[in-house]
Amino acid sequence: MAYEYDGDVIQYTPATGVAAGEAVVVGSIVGVASRPIAANELGNLNVEGIFSITAPAGVIAQGSKVYLYQGQAVTGSTGTAMGFAAKAKASGDATVSVLLVPGA
Repeated sequence: MAYEYDGDVIQYTPATGVAAGEAVVVGSIVGVASRPIAANELGNLNVEGIFSITAPAGVIAQGSKVYLYQGQAVTGSTGTAMGFAAKAKASGDATVSVLLVPGA
């Protein structure tokens, strides 16, 4: 075995372009692009850290398990598990701070 690179990012080649800050599902992992990734070009997705993710209206309590569903952070069990709410989201907030936890 040989060391490849730190595990806070994974390499990813999207079929369509990915915007900076966009959350992406790769298998059972959710990653966030720190910079734009062009279609069919190799880039990196962050899989650890706290990121502001678009969320629908409604309250999300701090510590709630969060899933990515149709590009938005939701609670419940619909979508791909991405982590936990790092702080509470008020009903009118457009985003929620999510602590990414692979395999959450």
